[in-house]
Amino acid sequence: MDLSRIWALAAVLCLTWVLLKAIQLHRRRQELLKALSSFPGPTRHWLYGHVYEFLSLSEIFKKLQTWSSLYPFAFPLWHGSFSACSIITHPDYAKTLFARTDPKDSMTYGNMIPWIGKGLLVISGPKWVQHRKLLTPGFHYTILKPYVTLVAESTKVMLDKWEQLVTQEKSVELFEHVSLMTLDSIMKCAFSHISNCQMDRNNPYVHAVLDLCFLVFGRFNSILGLSDLTFWFTPQGYQFRKACQVAHRHTGTSFDILSVSFKFGVIGKHSSSVRLL
Repeated sequence: MDLSRIWALAAVLCLTWVLLKAIQLHRRRQELLKALSSFPGPTRHWLYGHVYEFLSLSEIFKKLQTWSSLYPFAFPLWHGSFSACSIITHPDYAKTLFARTDPKDSMTYGNMIPWIGKGLLVISGPKWVQHRKLLTPGFHYTILKPYVTLVAESTKVMLDKWEQLVTQEKSVELFEHVSLMTLDSIMKCAFSHISNCQMDRNNPYVHAVLDLCFLVFGRFNSILGLSDLTFWFTPQGYQFRKACQVAHRHTGTSFDILSVSFKFGVIGKHSSSVRLL
């Protein structure tokens, strides 16, 4: 077989794949249009959907508040032309949905799998029930009680920072402070690791976690972020992979230290946290 025949065969296969993908996307779009046809919503762009309506975090809350008043039950939100979700704004609708056992949203949780893996937060169905039963004893009151002191220590560090910021008489964005306090508590309780992440702003693991949170959320604000294939070739995709490497390396090191300490009986002050692992 000469080279021209090989190229012709490759071209036919590529065109066939593109055609099948186009048919699949068209069917998906038609299914979404049919499913969401009963819910009126804000005007969307034929290609971008509502992606560029949310260019900043503050803009998101303003838009959602406005749309929630216009559509008091539910309204569709389109991420491009082939991906959409329904925003529930009425408590009766939410109550009905929470009572169901449908699979979790793959669009949101799927973006987190390269970072946190397929754990309890991501999985659903019988596998989730099985894992939840295994973890339930680890969250008994008698086991969690010793961690109250550790969480209180992390909270005190956060409040001390706020007391200093209040003297500047400027508004304070609390989200990052609460996030760092939560991360500090998790590191102490789950990994027996004193990270000092609330005070050490140059900690590479802290930067990696904050970057990952921002990048996971930012994927919804870009057409290229809606597909894993296109996202992986963007600068944000490269940054996401690098941040995942830093986070995984830090977590692996923490587990190694903890396992060695447990093996030789040198667990230290926060040894009770091993029971949760």
